[in-house]
Amino acid sequence: MSLLRRIDLREADVASSAADYRAAVPRADFDVEAAVPAVHAICEEVRTGGLEAIRSLGERFDGVRVDDIRVAPEALATALEQLDPDVRAALEESIRRLRATCAAELEQDAVTDLGAGARVTHRKVPVGRVGLYVPGGLAPLVSSVLMNVVPAQTAGVESIALASPPQKDFGGAVHPTILAACALLGVDEVYAVGGAQAIAMFAYGVGPCAKVDLVTGPGNIYVVTAKRILKGQVGIDSEAGPTEIAILADETADPAYVAADLISQAEHDPLAAAVLVTTSETLADDVDAELDKQVSATKHVDRIRTSLSGQQSGIVFVRDLEQGLAVVDAYAAEHLEIHTADAASYAARVRNAGAIFVGPYAPVSLGDYCAGSNHVLPTGGCACHSSGLSVRAFTKSVHVVEYSRDGLGEVADHVVNLAEAEDLPGHGAAVKVRFE
Repeated sequence: MSLLRRIDLREADVASSAADYRAAVPRADFDVEAAVPAVHAICEEVRTGGLEAIRSLGERFDGVRVDDIRVAPEALATALEQLDPDVRAALEESIRRLRATCAAELEQDAVTDLGAGARVTHRKVPVGRVGLYVPGGLAPLVSSVLMNVVPAQTAGVESIALASPPQKDFGGAVHPTILAACALLGVDEVYAVGGAQAIAMFAYGVGPCAKVDLVTGPGNIYVVTAKRILKGQVGIDSEAGPTEIAILADETADPAYVAADLISQAEHDPLAAAVLVTTSETLADDVDAELDKQVSATKHVDRIRTSLSGQQSGIVFVRDLEQGLAVVDAYAAEHLEIHTADAASYAARVRNAGAIFVGPYAPVSLGDYCAGSNHVLPTGGCACHSSGLSVRAFTKSVHVVEYSRDGLGEVADHVVNLAEAEDLPGHGAAVKVRFE
């Protein structure tokens, strides 16, 4: 029996819109608004109760009370010393590759001379202080340490704080692999705080943690909801929900590869979405057979089965790859793999995806760790308007305006005329006074 439900769009109207396809393709039920009342109460508890509220909330949600929420420097050093050498080598290579792509993203100041004595400089300035969140619930996402820290450091952020949930199995400490990654990257301000209370701690500045300017990083629905509630109090990167993978494939795809890649993301979370969009019923049948074989051999069988059999996952049949492109563009997946003949040409035509993985040897799990790309990506269809985490997320733009008397004189009449058109004569007077 197939784990993945099947949706047939082959008879859909040729003129079907993105909205039609978006409604037809599976999607997780991730209702942030429904979580707002509970999360708002948590944020208020932190705002009014401070450090003691954070301790109590940690005890309530993580099952452990942490009196000293800031991780001691010795604990960071010890974690790095005790890190498995193979894991350290993998982290170092991931860091090296990510630093290279981040350095290539750095934008230089742009200077525009608009005439004699008239210059505008578009200056890129790093955010002053950031709070980075690293999940630690179903899995200790050590890779998220790298994905948050490396672009922030490359951007030139001078003050970095990182929070991750206290682990009951480690006596209330942050998972040691996460601590080791922090030490490897030189991040020494780490807090054993998880969930919405961590985002509130960053936003308000609580106890030893000074207020930050920006919060980044993925998390569960409580984390996402806290970011929505506190946006404005603090900047956020995005509202990233459960992970999702879409695969566009034709009859040339290897069913074993496709099945393994669907499983790799279903492994994250029971709410993770795994969607195959294909022109081939034979491939779909073969992928089903591979799933039946491969899922039973995995560690997190129950979690994966729940994800693959949920309403957010499925196989979508399309009449041809042109329709397939329209469907995946409407879906706007966090991760999109292209398993087709001439995959690169189809990938080049995709407009909406958090990240695109081209061909049989670029699985999403490569991007999760060592591709050099960032895995903190927009979910829930937000890739149609948002980008993944990058150096740009940790910088802001400032226009620097330099005009001489002659430069101002050249446009003075235009300024005055526009000010009068808007019935703001004081604006015009501020220019005229300089020439009286």
